[in-house]
Amino acid sequence: MPPGGLRQRSRRDPAHGVGGRADRRPQGSGYRSGVPAQPLSRRRLLVGGTGVLAAGALGAGVAVGRYRHAEIDLYSSTVAFSAPLIRQLVPPSGVEALVPGTRVVGASPRAGWMVEDEQAWLEGCARWTRADRGDDLLRSALLDLRVLSAGLPAAVAGWSPRWRYAWPRDVSFVAAALARAGRPEEAVRQLAFLQRVQGEDGWFEARYDVGTGLPPDGRAAQLDGSGWVLWAADQIARHVPDHAVELLRPVRPVLVRSARGLLASLHDTTYLPPASSDYWELAEDTLTLGTAAAVLTGLRSAASVLPPLGEQWLGGRCGSAAEILGRQVREHFGPDGYPRLLGGSAADAAITFLVPPIGPTEPDLQVMSALDQAQTTMSRPAGGLAPGAGWKRDGISWTPETALFACAWAATGYDEKAESLLRWLGAHRTEAGSFPEKVLHDGRPAAVAPLAWTAALVVIARHELVLTR
Repeated sequence: MPPGGLRQRSRRDPAHGVGGRADRRPQGSGYRSGVPAQPLSRRRLLVGGTGVLAAGALGAGVAVGRYRHAEIDLYSSTVAFSAPLIRQLVPPSGVEALVPGTRVVGASPRAGWMVEDEQAWLEGCARWTRADRGDDLLRSALLDLRVLSAGLPAAVAGWSPRWRYAWPRDVSFVAAALARAGRPEEAVRQLAFLQRVQGEDGWFEARYDVGTGLPPDGRAAQLDGSGWVLWAADQIARHVPDHAVELLRPVRPVLVRSARGLLASLHDTTYLPPASSDYWELAEDTLTLGTAAAVLTGLRSAASVLPPLGEQWLGGRCGSAAEILGRQVREHFGPDGYPRLLGGSAADAAITFLVPPIGPTEPDLQVMSALDQAQTTMSRPAGGLAPGAGWKRDGISWTPETALFACAWAATGYDEKAESLLRWLGAHRTEAGSFPEKVLHDGRPAAVAPLAWTAALVVIARHELVLTR
């Protein structure tokens, strides 16, 4: 039965790995006799709901302990240009300083020129983005993407100091959104930055300073980034098919290294990847769905995008590996409803990685049922979603996870479920129109704004809804 009992619309669908560095596979990664083990202490930390999670989860976790509802300030209402390619944070009380409906500071001597330049950029996007000029939600997302990427080596997650870095995952989603929005050259530039900073073993650090290309701290490297860059390249190829080879040939090295790194990460016996920090950005000693699904996505994407670039053998190897890993993910995660942790029970937003537009074109009915159940268990008081059902009970909704579900429903034909989440996201923007990272229990936007990952996902979800109209 379709999730939620809603009617689904019909839609039209638009190599042997080189071994990685020995220190990349986390020690004590949960493999015991070839079978991933589940440390009980880690599960209690995530599911118990009263433990304090490590600071920095999802960018900046907030330790709430025994408190039911967390209070977090809104750091900014948006970021805007005060001069060409010069940005400044706009405080929540400073929205009147903006030219209305723009990301331009009105008092700037060149405000008029910058507004015209911004409008020209919007007009230069794909025709579908201009089909409904009353779509303020899409306009907000595009402006957020532009202000966090224009003139930079790669898109930064946000402009507040702790977010002014490039996360490979965020950069990949921005690339996918820009390609869909008719900005393929800008999309490829995102991948070109990732090519410059990637390790020879195909892994990525958790995040990078866009100026130096170096990680700003000692966070553990993350395997999922290698999957996301391949997915982004495949998105570019799918949405700009006439020029895909020409566009992607310069970034072939990052795609080859990523594919080889993913192949090398698979366990000899279980064929599962090792435990790795994922988008929660916690040290993991048990394999998460977020890592397994991202690796699977990367291998599938590599099988599609590499052969046209002259890597037929490597692409074939990735396709075969994806078939095996897909079966392993179903076997090991499926019986428990695709939880966050292998052997666990709490749902996770990474379930969206197993359905379109990230997962296979034809989603599995069991996965769709788990997707529907996950949204229910992850719901928060203001109406959005938490990163997972095991996330701390602080009352906070997270906009990127909410937008991930909007993308999933839009791409699988459940328009109303997607539209409902997009309306919620639109209603909880800042006064300047930007998408915040968080929404408090009473509906107030909080933390960093804008957030590149959320903006990219809104563009992708909107495009999925437009594809069959």
